[in-house]
Amino acid sequence: MSGIPHDHYEPKSGFEKWLDERLPIVGLAYGTLMIPTPKNLNWWWIWGIVLAFCLVMQIVTGIILVMHYTPHVDLAFASVEHIMRNVNGGHMIRYIHMNGASLFFLAVYIHIFRGLFYGSYKAPREITWIVGMIIYLLMMATGFMGYVLPWGQMSFWGATVITGLFGAIPFIGEPLQTFLLGGPAVDNATLNRFFSLHYLLPFVIAALVAVHIWAFHTTGNNNPTGVEVRRGSKEEAKKDTLPFWPYFVIKDLFALGLILIGFFAIVGFMPNYLGHPDNYIEANALATPAHIVPEWYFLPFYAILRAFTADVWVVQLVSFLTGGIIDAKFFGVLAMFGAIIVMALAPWLDTSSVRSGQYRPAFKWWYRLLLIDFVVLMWVGARDTNFPHDWISLIGSTYWFAYFLVILPLLGLFEKPSTPPATIEEDFNAHYPGAAE
Repeated sequence: MSGIPHDHYEPKSGFEKWLDERLPIVGLAYGTLMIPTPKNLNWWWIWGIVLAFCLVMQIVTGIILVMHYTPHVDLAFASVEHIMRNVNGGHMIRYIHMNGASLFFLAVYIHIFRGLFYGSYKAPREITWIVGMIIYLLMMATGFMGYVLPWGQMSFWGATVITGLFGAIPFIGEPLQTFLLGGPAVDNATLNRFFSLHYLLPFVIAALVAVHIWAFHTTGNNNPTGVEVRRGSKEEAKKDTLPFWPYFVIKDLFALGLILIGFFAIVGFMPNYLGHPDNYIEANALATPAHIVPEWYFLPFYAILRAFTADVWVVQLVSFLTGGIIDAKFFGVLAMFGAIIVMALAPWLDTSSVRSGQYRPAFKWWYRLLLIDFVVLMWVGARDTNFPHDWISLIGSTYWFAYFLVILPLLGLFEKPSTPPATIEEDFNAHYPGAAE
């Protein structure tokens, strides 16, 4: 598919022509800023710039923190305290970095669920969606390894529990776990490996973000109606679009400013609200915390991991059919990663011919239940595994998989959607009747 017809960069001065022939970086920047964007985008489309800002903020603050951090089990905790107490502005840099991870994940969850509602994963944007899910997985890995670095009680025991999951994989689990840890248990080699990868992965994420954005040059951006930009001619395309600069850049920057007011209010007045007090206790392999709880953004999938115990009939059946190879622990690991994989497979599981959920009345109800289910799983992931939390986790996990594997495919066959507008221009004029005058 060719890109949306639009004006291309034409160098004018002699220097611009000389540079464009050798390094067309100005043309690339022009093409990115002036890319035709559907004129009917609503406020749910502002989270891309928040994510870009968070990535830059995390890299910059992370580089500063690395200058003072020591990745050694005997010194890591003390080096974090040194940053907090002795480095000029160190406490603020650390709090920005620590809470920046939460803003990053909040933005990515809104970004993902917006895509799930408006069908941003559907053709021709399947690859864009898959790249986005890879970015999300790398974010999870980066966030987990970053949580280990302060070397507090939750850092140490969180690493012990999560890396222990890999040991549940049949045949290769034990050597894989040893490889990840750098030895038989969480120790100095583990901290060094996690530190190295935590420092490296954000740059990999940045490269994938560039690919994610580059894909829009060909496919164009999705919009609330799900209707594609007309590509017959440049004049028709201009009726459906506006240049990204200045219209959407200004809107996104305004939204970013409002979000940052709330973010810095949290950083300034309640920076430890989302943290765990046990992580201000130095790691001790001989003292296990009463409740090992991951960061809030991992809780929904942590709940899914814990939901499938040996008492669940599905686990018993699978264990019987596989001769005990897949036990409850390994089943939980498969369920946790499977919960993310089914999201990535949404382009092929959704059989509806209508892209946007705005025109799918039955879909809206199931989608709202999915949002509630995600919040409930997040809540129950921080609770213990006693009744009724175990049942809530199991019911929530079941609905998560049922939504993607059963409900989405069947809705496309039986749902009667309403008719979307014929063009983006028609939808825009219906919402803003005086804008074209």
